[in-house]
Amino acid sequence: MNVLGSRAPLKAADFHILLVLLERPRHGYEIMKEVERDSIGAVKLEVGTLYRLLSRLLEGGLIEEAEGDGRRRNYALTGLGRRALKSEAERLAGVMDLLRARKLLAQGEVR
Repeated sequence: MNVLGSRAPLKAADFHILLVLLERPRHGYEIMKEVERDSIGAVKLEVGTLYRLLSRLLEGGLIEEAEGDGRRRNYALTGLGRRALKSEAERLAGVMDLLRARKLLAQGEVR
């Protein structure tokens, strides 16, 4: 399930944002840095891009504003966001299984 409610794959940036928020609510700069770290630099979000994505995820009900220190907006994963993240993780696991079955990756190989 993506932001539009279909079962289409999540975009990489959306997936990584939701994955970062799985642990706990975070503010924008922290999200940006954690996404870059978790993706080993493959997903780099500029400030303007990050806030457009956050706005879209908010509108789609995948994240919500969370309590914070009053200086920054914090964002948290919603139940819908958690389900979308799980659905995408299951889809990716299926892709990994297919790659192993076709011998492109060895059993247990991740990268």
